[in-house]
Amino acid sequence: MSKQVDSTGDSPAFVHSIRVGWGHCDPAQIAYTGHLPSFALEAIDAWWEHHLDGDGWFQMELDRGTGTPFVSMNLEFRSPVTPRHRLECAVWPCAIGTKSVTFRVDARQNGTLCFEGRFTCVFITQPEFKARPAPADYRAVIEANLQPE
Repeated sequence: MSKQVDSTGDSPAFVHSIRVGWGHCDPAQIAYTGHLPSFALEAIDAWWEHHLDGDGWFQMELDRGTGTPFVSMNLEFRSPVTPRHRLECAVWPCAIGTKSVTFRVDARQNGTLCFEGRFTCVFITQPEFKARPAPADYRAVIEANLQPE
């Protein structure tokens, strides 16, 4: 479930809610570390889907001919993620280059910051898998939602 919320300057305008399930957890009763990047990527995909009229990564690559593979992922862990509360992932673009975009994801449960991350991807053509400038419609959406750090 995703929602667009009113932006108040420093706060992002898009939040994707994730139900953390029992199967996401280890014997310590917290989410496996490997699931956290997956939660963040799900939230970024939802951001694209929301801003491109329902087109997420699948449609972007197969229907629009532009892939966005990641070249960098950085996560800082702050508090354990558990199944007790929804994981609310705030997502926004924080930087854009000629051929790349960096997203910020801040994930909270019950108001507590659990992890924050920066994820950089490049725009490529399919099937050549060659870097290309961001398509004009993508760039317009990114720039309209850009919140530099």
